[in-house]
Amino acid sequence: MYRNILVPVDGSETSKNGLLEAIKLAQAGHVRLRLLHIVSTAVVAMEYAAAFAELDNLPQRLHEDGEAVLKQAEDLVRQHGLLPESALVGTSRDNTGELIIDQAKQWSADIIVMGTHGRRGLARLVLGSNAEYVLRHTPVPVLLVREQPRD
Repeated sequence: MYRNILVPVDGSETSKNGLLEAIKLAQAGHVRLRLLHIVSTAVVAMEYAAAFAELDNLPQRLHEDGEAVLKQAEDLVRQHGLLPESALVGTSRDNTGELIIDQAKQWSADIIVMGTHGRRGLARLVLGSNAEYVLRHTPVPVLLVREQPRD
């Protein structure tokens, strides 16, 4: 069974679905969960551009938002009776997939569990897919948890 599960989290519902699946795996035995959030200043989402008149503080705000995402994920893990570890990694490049793989190697993860939107076609091409990058390049097994269909 798995002993070290790496779970990238970004605060989305899809990410939460991946985390819930990782929690199920972790509850099966003595398993360590490491939550990972990547703060990238390479791509400024529209919500941030609209929210901040001055972008000088953007890296600090993104870091604070990342800490909040990790705290929320940690709280969810604790609610299920587990003790999480967490890591916040910053980058100024669009290399999230690479950083997930690096963390998996450095931490000796047995598996990476992550949510995926399951985008296809143009949406995947335009938005990219960190999950696909990780799946194609990591030597570690990957469990992808698809976005739940909307009613």
